[in-house]
Amino acid sequence: MRSFIKFADTLSTSMGKAFSWCIVILMGGTCYEVIMAYAFNSPTLWNFDFSLQMYGAIFMMAGAYTLSTEAHVRGDVIYRLFPTKVQAWIDLVLYFIFFFPGVIALAFYGYEYAALAWKIKETSWNSPAQIQIYMAKSLIPLSGALLTIQGVSEVCRSIICIQTGHWPSRAVGAEETEKILMRKSQKGDQQDVI
Repeated sequence: MRSFIKFADTLSTSMGKAFSWCIVILMGGTCYEVIMAYAFNSPTLWNFDFSLQMYGAIFMMAGAYTLSTEAHVRGDVIYRLFPTKVQAWIDLVLYFIFFFPGVIALAFYGYEYAALAWKIKETSWNSPAQIQIYMAKSLIPLSGALLTIQGVSEVCRSIICIQTGHWPSRAVGAEETEKILMRKSQKGDQQDVI
């Protein structure tokens, strides 16, 4: 199980970091549009749709990375008060009730949706430039597949935690801002004492 967790975390992290470059491309496209529109009075027809596709790629492909780093939004006001094994049981049950039905449907029906888009070489119906969108729709089933793999990894984490009483370590960890600030504050207090 630990080797699968490492594989899933590495895959999710790699994909998340690779698609994070879409932010740079998105920013470049936006800057280009602003310069063309305001400096040269010649706005583009394609840039709005291009920006939507870049944002969609970031959003879809960051899901598994966010799950692997525990950076998603979580209402854990009561959850964090429970013992670790109880947290693992809660996660295990909720993954099967809520998570897997949604992401498996995303992968399965997303494949059909993307396949149809490729078959008809779909273009954006609301774009004056008629930008092609079938390639972007391929990210829907890919995102569902990556989320499913990372979800299996999270289930493995829960099982290990139930057995050992400790959560397995993560390849890349995300910390809550309050924890980072508290740690910095404690370091500052220690330096004041010295």
